[in-house]
Amino acid sequence: MLSYVIAVAVTLLISIPVTFVVTSAYRKKETETKIGNAEDKAREIIDDAVKAAETKKREGLLEVKEESIRAKNELDKEIKERRAEVQRFERRVQQKEENVDKKSDAIEKKESVLAAREEELAKQKAEIAKLNEQRVQELERISGLTSEQAKDYLLKIVEDEVKHESAVMIKDMESRAKEEADKKAREYVVTAIQRCAADHVAEATISVVQLPNDEMKGRIIGREGRNIRTLETLTGVDLIIDDTPEAVILSSFDPIRREVARIALEKLIVDGRIHPARIEEMVEKAQKEVEVMIKEEGEAAVLEVGVHGVHPELVKLLGKLKFRTSYGQNALKHSIEVAQLSGLLASELGLDVRMAKRAGLLHDIGKAVDHEMEGSHIQLGVELCKKYKESATVINAVESHHGDVEPTTLIACIIQAADTISAARPGARRETLETYTSRLTQLEDIANNFKGVDKSFAIQAGREIRVMVVPEQVSDADMILMARDISKAIEAELEYPGQIKVNVIRESRVSDYAK
Repeated sequence: MLSYVIAVAVTLLISIPVTFVVTSAYRKKETETKIGNAEDKAREIIDDAVKAAETKKREGLLEVKEESIRAKNELDKEIKERRAEVQRFERRVQQKEENVDKKSDAIEKKESVLAAREEELAKQKAEIAKLNEQRVQELERISGLTSEQAKDYLLKIVEDEVKHESAVMIKDMESRAKEEADKKAREYVVTAIQRCAADHVAEATISVVQLPNDEMKGRIIGREGRNIRTLETLTGVDLIIDDTPEAVILSSFDPIRREVARIALEKLIVDGRIHPARIEEMVEKAQKEVEVMIKEEGEAAVLEVGVHGVHPELVKLLGKLKFRTSYGQNALKHSIEVAQLSGLLASELGLDVRMAKRAGLLHDIGKAVDHEMEGSHIQLGVELCKKYKESATVINAVESHHGDVEPTTLIACIIQAADTISAARPGARRETLETYTSRLTQLEDIANNFKGVDKSFAIQAGREIRVMVVPEQVSDADMILMARDISKAIEAELEYPGQIKVNVIRESRVSDYAK
């Protein structure tokens, strides 16, 4: 508005001189006369312009004032609204603070209540412990037992109950298993045993050579003992020349060497010329004869069993088993019997009969070299079978027939059964008197070490032991567990052929007298 006024004023100021100049040019005189009028008009115009400018200024000021008033009102309104919002927030915060204060008061009250309850519980615990102690003391006084004794008594009752239940369970499981398996197993085994017949030759560690007369003893000894030393050195056998009439005893743990010495000595006796050179010649001939005999025996065994394709070296090793014994049982005859029994059992079960016979014939092949090489006959047998390319079935049967590893085929299980049958047959094996009595004593000692055993008796040549128990100490359920424990102890501590039956007997007797 102010700029408009100034523009008008400027316009007027410019128009006045122009008007004046123009008027002075045309009417100098009139101008002079009319100057006063013009000035008056100019003044009027200026006054009007000033008035208009003032009016516009006033209007502008009014508009500015109105705008400022409107802005102020809006600002006041906004301030009021914000103040109201702040007041609402303050009221909320105040309300929350009041709620927090109330909650803290409630928590403090609860804490005080809990503290009181804890004190009360502690008092009650102390009272309960005291009452419990009094109760235990009263129970101990009434029962006449301490707490430890009562605990032991309860544990004993629980242990007896568990023993009884486990014994009943074991008995039931064993009876079910026997009912299912005994019939067919008995049929198969009995049939196989009845159909198999084999002769057994019991060998010892000595051989006796008969002499035509006692003078031959001196010739065998030779001048200063040179003949006997030569024979012992070449054969590795001890010659025992004692008071036995017309006999010389050959002693050695190696049966093949003992056989070589026997043949050589018999040839020397027949020839009559006994001196170191002749002894060496006869020993060499005897060795060749024994080698031929070994080969023939191996071939005869393979032919008798009906097994073909066996490596020639394994055939020779089978022949060596003729001179090997186990508990007095000839190893070759035992292997042949096991092969025959295995074939019969395999045929009953519908398995490969030839493979079963082959595994049975070779199951103890390691015994042919266990005098010469380190290791058990099972390890040596497995190595030999692997060396001469036997099948995995035969190898597993060899290494598992004494339970050293788990059998992976039914044929291996058959070999285990046939080996046990052959060894357990009465008369198949024999022991020296000293070994026999020692085993019986150890058998009875094992049974006598168990608690509750009164007496034990080894009967049937050590193949059965009868254990008499004290009836007051051993119950019927305990008998089952005791029989199993004694069996396990015998298996762990004794070496014996076949199997041993354990009979636990519990007998109660009541006596009275009529007067």
